[in-house]
Order: sequence, then C-alpha cells, then structure tokens
Amino acid sequence: MKQRKKRLGLILTLLLAVAMVVSACGGGGSKNSGSGGSSGSSDSGGSSSSSSSSSGSGGGGGGSDLPPYELSLYYPGTPQKDEKMVEEAINKILKEKINATLDIIPIEWGAWDDRMNLMIASREKADIIFTAQWNGHAVNVGKGAFLELNDLLQKHGQGILETLDPAFLEGAKINGKNYGVPTNKELAAAGGIIYDKTIAQELGLDMSSVKTVHDLTPILEKVKQARPDITPVWTDGALFNAHYFANYDFLGDSTIPGAILKDLDDTTVMPVEEMDRYREYVALAREWYQKGYINKDAATTQQSSADIWRARGTFMTVDPMKPGKAEEVASAAGRSGELEQIVLTAKTVATSETAGSMLAISSTSEDPERAMMFINLLHTDKELNNLLNFGIEGVHYTRNGEIISPTDRTGDYSPGSAWMFGNQFLNYVWESEDPEKWNKFREFNQNAHVSPALGFVFNSDPVKSEVGALSNVIEQYQRALESGSVDPEKVLPEYLSALRAAGLDKVIAEKQRQFDEFRANK
Repeated sequence: MKQRKKRLGLILTLLLAVAMVVSACGGGGSKNSGSGGSSGSSDSGGSSSSSSSSSGSGGGGGGSDLPPYELSLYYPGTPQKDEKMVEEAINKILKEKINATLDIIPIEWGAWDDRMNLMIASREKADIIFTAQWNGHAVNVGKGAFLELNDLLQKHGQGILETLDPAFLEGAKINGKNYGVPTNKELAAAGGIIYDKTIAQELGLDMSSVKTVHDLTPILEKVKQARPDITPVWTDGALFNAHYFANYDFLGDSTIPGAILKDLDDTTVMPVEEMDRYREYVALAREWYQKGYINKDAATTQQSSADIWRARGTFMTVDPMKPGKAEEVASAAGRSGELEQIVLTAKTVATSETAGSMLAISSTSEDPERAMMFINLLHTDKELNNLLNFGIEGVHYTRNGEIISPTDRTGDYSPGSAWMFGNQFLNYVWESEDPEKWNKFREFNQNAHVSPALGFVFNSDPVKSEVGALSNVIEQYQRALESGSVDPEKVLPEYLSALRAAGLDKVIAEKQRQFDEFRANK
C-alpha cells in the first residue's frame, strides 16, 4: 500500500510537471508531440510569436568568437531530395548563432543498427546521434559511445533545462548521469493500430468492433481477399511484441533481456519470452503470417512503415499511440485524411517514454560544446526547429500563423522525424491536424499507469560480456520469431536455450538485484 501511494504521488508530480511545461511553452498556438517508433510524425506546436526565438547561441554568446565547425547529425530515416537546400537555410542561422554548419545524415531504418554498431566500433568521427531506450542506449553508453552531458547541459543547455519537463532528464539517467538529451514530447504511452480508412469504407469493414488484436483476424481476411494488391499488415519485426504494445518495461534498455510488465505492479524480472503475453502474440503473428496477412519480408526488410504508407502498400500497421498519431503519419506520407487509429492497450508511463527519443553527443566529437549548443537551439529556436522538421516556408509548406499547408514540393522534404528533434512544442501544425491536439495530449497523459520501474536504468557493466553474447542471439532469432516468419512451437524453445547458453540467467539475476536496490532506496 505504501508503494502504491508513492506511485500515485509520482503520477501527480509528473502530471503537474507536464502542465507547468505546457504552460511555460504555451503561447496562444496549438501544440502537439511525437512518439518513439519508426513511423514519421508531422508534429505541431509552438506559440504565435515570431518565427525565430530570441534564444541566442545556446549558452555560448554570439558565434563570431567561435572558430568555424561542421556538425554531423545522424538519425534513422529516409534521405530527402531537398536535404542540401534545407541544410543551406539551416546553416545561415547556425553561422550567425554558433558559427557552425550542419551535415544532416539520415540512415535508412533497416540499416540503422548495423551502421551505428560499425560507427561505434570503429570510433568514426560523429557529433550528434539519435538514441533511445529501445535502440540500445544503455548498451552504447557502456561501450563508451556517448559523452556524459551533465556539465555540458549546465554550460550550454540552459534553454533545455528551462523548457524540458524534469521527469525526462531524471528518467533518462544512467547511474545519475545523462548521456542523451530527451525530446520534449509526450510522457504517457499506449499501443494500437493505424489503418487505411478509405479501404475500410470501401470494403464496409466495421472497425468499431475492434477491441483486441484477435478482433482484427476476420477483418484482415476480408482485406486479403478483396485487395490482393496490398499487404494487409506491414511490419518490420516486433508486431504486437513491441514494448509499447505489449507493455514490457525492460528496465532501461529494451535490447537487454529481462523485463516486468509496466501495466501491472509485479516487480519480478523475467525473460519476456517466458511470459504468457509474449507466447500469445508470437502465436498470433505466426497465424497471420501463414495466412498471408503479413509481408513475407518482415524479418529482413529495410523499409520503414513511412515508406509503405507513402507507397499505399498496406492496410494496417502496429504503432505507438498518442492523440493525432494517424494524421501525423498520413501527413508525412502525403495522405492527409486517409488514415485512422485505434488504441488497444492501457496507457503507461515508464523510462521507455522518458528515454524514448534522445540526441546524444558522440565521444568522437571534436567539439562537444558546439554540439550541445546546437541541441539547445533545437529546444529553443523556433525557426531552426521547423526548418529541420518541415523544410523551407514557401517551398515545402505555406504558413498562416501556426498552421501550415502542403505544397507540390512537400514530398521533396518530409522526413517525418519531428519526434526525434528538440522541442515539439515549437513545431507548426499541419492544417489537417487537430488545432487542439496539445490539449488532448494533456488529457492523454492523465490516469496513466506508472511502471514500478519508472526512473530505473539497468547498469550492464557487471554483465557486459553476457550482454554482448546475448545481442548476437537476439539478432539471430528475435525478428523472425516475433514477425511470425518462423514456427514458435519449434523456434521459441531453441531461442530460449540459446539465450541461456549466452548468459540470460546471469543478466536476469543482475537486473533483479539492481532493481530491488533501486526500489529499496526510493
């Protein structure tokens, strides 16, 4: 009972912090936020002030006293046709404020993990790299890939500290230190589906009947029969076993085995592969795969869901949910008004949200202070933030106050990655989006179930060699199993055996030990 009261108190603290940040960033305009998945987001937000903030150089004074420096920004996403044009516009701002230029380097989602692993292993020079709890953040910190940022935040990140909900930085810490600056976005999380409502209307599908994942089976059968030209469900791996749908809390890094269920109160750490929820979802994925509902290349594809929506190649994807998510995806795909969403899970708050989208500074950066100045500008400079996210006004969009409309060149620069960069409260709102979206976010954040592990991040140093061995096993089995590409009755026991041979039980025991210590000290 005592722990439950503490968690209820934490809920109120988090919600109060959210309200304070929204009020501080508010102005008169509508705002919105993004989430940590591979689907793109055209996120809205910002006040009705002038297009450029008065944030200055992000803590370093004017740029004239700094030597020239080129910053590199690596993130998972599709290269854009007008990227160089946008870089030139961004660089006019950066040269004046911090005497820097920016090299934007998107890496296709399917190639991202391998590219980052190679970059980190080879100590390749880089400045700013996207990172997240679900994308190996703690493991990469353990490898020495990212710099500790506490001092840099104090020196050149005052705009971040003033505008970002403290829960984000606190929840993203590893051993009391920040190794990434979280995006200023939503705190609560839920899972669900995005579907093509034009197809649903065309086929007379009753989507209001969908309350659980199993309700989708007869609907997908109708789509397969009536529309053989598309894939009923597109996925690049996890499907319903994604952490945001199955509500797994991996205690700081979803690439390291061992989790609790963040929508429940049990604090026993165990492999998700032994949970009833996991077994149910891999069985359903296998059924759908065999029936031809899932894309056959689900275990190997290097495309993103954004690519598939642009190509009109599917009826449905599984995604992290938030108010207006379907319209964000639709806008990024040039399909405004065509997609709809259904939330299918409980709302939760966990470290996977506070550390779900961050920008880290590489330990190979030759000017970490300039990198932090740039990240600070993404959190405070409205003109720069919207340039990076939406391109050039009058070319890639037109603007009426805080509302933007597409042009015939919107598709030439539409990265759909606003949930990755800085402060989403600064984002403009697409005309197809709900102008009350951010108010709906405040409602969305209410009454979320707080994970017992909120704020805990596992330190993998004591089991570093086991974590490395486990990652090889996971790479071999996980994607094929969770996408339905292989038979779970045969492959799941084999997978678990290989995990145990690689040190699974030792990692689980260490996670439980650290988590118990964390709870005892709260």
